Amino acid sequence: MRTTDGATAPARGLRTPRGAAVAGIVSALLLGAAILFVRLAVPEHPEDAADWIRDTSQRQLLRTALSLLPFAGIFFLWFMGAVRDFVGEAEDRFFATLFLGSGLLFVAMLFVLAATTGSLLAVTDVSGSASAGERALWQYGRHLVLELLSSYATRMAAVFVVSTTTIGYRVGVFPRWLVWLGYLVALVLLFAVGGTTHLELVFPLWMFAVSCHVLVVTLRRDRNGGRPGPASAAGA
Repeated sequence: MRTTDGATAPARGLRTPRGAAVAGIVSALLLGAAILFVRLAVPEHPEDAADWIRDTSQRQLLRTALSLLPFAGIFFLWFMGAVRDFVGEAEDRFFATLFLGSGLLFVAMLFVLAATTGSLLAVTDVSGSASAGERALWQYGRHLVLELLSSYATRMAAVFVVSTTTIGYRVGVFPRWLVWLGYLVALVLLFAVGGTTHLELVFPLWMFAVSCHVLVVTLRRDRNGGRPGPASAAGA
C-alpha cells in the first residue's frame, strides 16, 4: 500500500491485531481450567488408585483437561507474540532469550503433560476391580502428571514471568502494580508450588492480568492515533 507521496506504508496485516491480546486472555482461561481439572481429577494420595480407576467422573474431568491443553498451548504462543509486539524493539537480548526459551519450553511441557494424561487414561480406562498391574501403571502415571505440572512446567512458567516482567519494567511498558505482581507470582511458582495444591493457578491469573493490560493500552493507542495514553507509563 502506498501513501499520497509515493512512499510505501507498512501493511496493516503485519501489525499485531488486538486479537493477539485477546488470545492471551483465552489462553489464560483455558490453561486455568485445564490445571484445575487435572488437580481435581488426579488425587494427591497414591492409596486412592482403585477408587480412581473405577470413578468415571474423575476420568471425564481428565479427558476434558486433555482436550483443553493443546488449545491452551496454541493460544499461549499468540500471547507470547502479543507481549513481544507490545514491548517492541527495545527488549533486552538476555531477557528476551529467557523469555523465548522458557515460553517455548513451557508449551512443550504442556504437550508432554497432555500426552502423559492421555496415556494415564488409556491404561486405566477399565471397568470392574483394578488389578495390581493397573494400580502400578496408575501410580506411575499419577506421579508423572503431578511432577510435570507442579515441578517442571511451573518452574518454566516462573522463568517466563520473571523475564517478561523484567523486560516490561526496563522498557517501561508495565505499570508498577503489574511489575510487583509478576515478581510475586514468580516467587510463588518457584518455591510455593508443590507444597500446596492449586497454586499453579496464579500463572494463568498473571497471564490474564498482562493480557488485559496489553489490550487496554493497545485500544488506547489506537484511539489516540498510535500515541500511548497517559496511563500506560510504567508508574501508572
